Amino acid sequence: MPAKRRRAEKAAPVKPSTPALPEATFPKPASSRAARAAERRAAILDAALAEFAARGFADTRLDDVARHAGIAKGTIYLYFRDKETLFQELVRAKLSPLVGAIASAATRELPTRALAELIVDTFVNEIFGTPRQDVIRLIITEGSRFPELAEFYYREVIARVLPLVRARLQRAVEGGELVHAALARFPQLLVAPALVAIIWSSLFGRFEPLDVRELMRAHLQMLFGSAP
Repeated sequence: MPAKRRRAEKAAPVKPSTPALPEATFPKPASSRAARAAERRAAILDAALAEFAARGFADTRLDDVARHAGIAKGTIYLYFRDKETLFQELVRAKLSPLVGAIASAATRELPTRALAELIVDTFVNEIFGTPRQDVIRLIITEGSRFPELAEFYYREVIARVLPLVRARLQRAVEGGELVHAALARFPQLLVAPALVAIIWSSLFGRFEPLDVRELMRAHLQMLFGSAP
């Protein structure tokens, strides 16, 4: 290679390398945002239940709920309009799935005794001794002071199940599965021990704990006779 050409190549300026582009950032998938929102919503509901159970509905403030959940008070308003809405969603979140399962069972061709045992087992395993129990206790203690809450609970829980259970018990009477029609006329008798258990545990459980499962089994024996 001629010396002149070599000198020219040496003198040629070196092109600066193109700077690397910053790593592109993309918004996280909507599913991740939805999952985080669902987790936060659940945390608010859990905090609300704990505060309602400890203070009662009237004395619980949204500040208390926010502090318990570890969030700013304003965050609650992203999910719930006010304290009443928060309580309503609490009922839906904690009890509606169980209500749906019982309502579905009431439409299946189960023996009436099996349906009653399913209701008992649902109460003992999924409600009594769990935070869900506090939702019912709040309705018992606060419902007369806040009738709109009692009305909501009636529509969302009781009215979804009671007509189905009443119709099922009436069929059991007509088919000879039940001897007396009193249970069909007053299906509230079927769950009466559940309310007794909640009231008893709140007032007297520390003095004399109640074996709720055995209480409700004894009640079924009184209603249906000995288990086959």
